[in-house]
Amino acid sequence: MQINIDMGTTSTGDVAELDIEELLATRLLVQGNSGSGKSHLLRRLLEQSAKWVQQVVIDPEGDFVTLADKFGHVVVDADRSEGELIGIANRIRQHRVSCVLTLEGLEIDDQMRAASTFLNALFDADREHWYPILVVVDEAQMFAPAAGGEVAEDARRASLGAMTNLMCRGRKRGLAGVIATQRLAKLAKNVAAEASNFLMGRTFLDIDMARAADLLGMDRRQAEQFRDLKRGNFVALGPAMSRRPLKVVIGNVETSARSSSPKLMPLPDKPEDIEDLIMTPDPEDLARPAMPRSRPVHTVRPMPDLMEELSRAADAGEHGDDSEHRRTRAPAMNDEEKEAWIAATMAEIASDPQSSFRSDSVLYQDFLMRGRMKRIAGAPLSMSEFRLKLAIGRSGVDEAMAESEAWQMALGLATRVTDDLAGVFLMLAKAALGGEPCPSDARIAQAYGTHSTRRARRFLDYFEEQGLIVLHSDFSGKRIVAFPDFDAQTSPGDADAPLSANSGRDAAE
Repeated sequence: MQINIDMGTTSTGDVAELDIEELLATRLLVQGNSGSGKSHLLRRLLEQSAKWVQQVVIDPEGDFVTLADKFGHVVVDADRSEGELIGIANRIRQHRVSCVLTLEGLEIDDQMRAASTFLNALFDADREHWYPILVVVDEAQMFAPAAGGEVAEDARRASLGAMTNLMCRGRKRGLAGVIATQRLAKLAKNVAAEASNFLMGRTFLDIDMARAADLLGMDRRQAEQFRDLKRGNFVALGPAMSRRPLKVVIGNVETSARSSSPKLMPLPDKPEDIEDLIMTPDPEDLARPAMPRSRPVHTVRPMPDLMEELSRAADAGEHGDDSEHRRTRAPAMNDEEKEAWIAATMAEIASDPQSSFRSDSVLYQDFLMRGRMKRIAGAPLSMSEFRLKLAIGRSGVDEAMAESEAWQMALGLATRVTDDLAGVFLMLAKAALGGEPCPSDARIAQAYGTHSTRRARRFLDYFEEQGLIVLHSDFSGKRIVAFPDFDAQTSPGDADAPLSANSGRDAAE
């Protein structure tokens, strides 16, 4: 059934229609600088489609809770335990109720954790409840950042994984992602690339205009028009709206946000006793606790430099600063010795069964500490180099295989997945190149750092959707993972085997 909703008017004066059924299959990306009218566009879309499709809104600022009065959305306060959020999400899918998950009042780390928990619960719902849902995520760059920022690594990884599932694999489960962002450059590319419909609003930075033009199939000269778009004007493209770039003016809405853009107001007349009015203390002022005095702001030192200084200070305190000790101090490692130490240390960290359940940032700090103990100046590896070597170490590849052309191809393919999934991908590639049994779900989950075998199965589905692997089974039902790019596949393996029954590194441990 084709349902077209009215989003406003086109530049030619016609009605700008959006096909809801097509949108459910192809997803939507909205981009525009602050004040361009993104939230107004999302509200128009939600209001016009409310009676046709179930809706879930991830609302960082609590602006969309006003939909509850007019359209009956259930408002869910995200300040709850993980178990409560999962239960609510399951019942939302079961009873097909539209809702707004308001994250207002939470710190950014907690917002990311709550949103990822809720989205994952919608994604993991039982198959019998896979009804179509329009999942709207405002300020999507917060939940799928293109790079790590001032947030906890576990929160960033969980949130990015949930957004990737929504946009890459949600369609089969009835989840249609509608994401809005202020800047395309801040949004993870693998999340943005899955949308087939686009509504691009006003933007000023060259990098964002260039990416918007690329997505809409425009040349760089045409990208200049994004600077001139008025508030509420967007350029639309996609199977749900138009096969060619089309200017659209978003129509009016029935509800309003709790917050709005500031408006100029004339100042009131100043009373004659204004100074006494301002300076005379109120009794409540005296009852408030005194504010703590500000402390000097200290510049944060890079961890490698700080560790090196602490090492020198401890050494001087123990031995003094005499020339005899400086002559007997262990010499610094040369490049060859340093490479050998890095290889041995990475192997030791990767072989620790508990390392899979510790974040990469924690393991990196442990690695730097070990380097300081060996008097290695600076950081032996950058964070990105450390992650790659850790993924290779966890895969269990031997020296001969590591030098093969097929393994180098596998390393190249691993760059097409997120950093947190590189270790899982390389472990599967190593098993295929060595002709080993396909790792079980429990082994894949351990490589990622989770105990959820259901999540492990999702990783394989994601790899297959990206065209990296092909899943099939033998006559007995055992799983086989094939890699068409370098023509290798694992031998059959039991997907449900417990961790202790796995081959490879587990057996060695």
